[in-house]
Amino acid sequence: MMSAAIGTLPFLATLWLLIVLGARVLEESGAKIAAALKGQTHRPAMIGRAIRIRIRQPQPARRVQPRLRAAA
Repeated sequence: MMSAAIGTLPFLATLWLLIVLGARVLEESGAKIAAALKGQTHRPAMIGRAIRIRIRQPQPARRVQPRLRAAA
């Protein structure tokens, strides 16, 4: 009698995991599936703004002159 109650918990956990994973797959590719069923191509919405990248110009190499310290 008790083994049926204990066996139900892993079954429900597995069922919950499958539902969560299925929802995640549909969330990621649901729009693609809907567009394919309508015979259209999927165009993802642009999220955010364009990113500007600024590249610094390399500085010219400087020559370092050694300095001699005076002996104390």
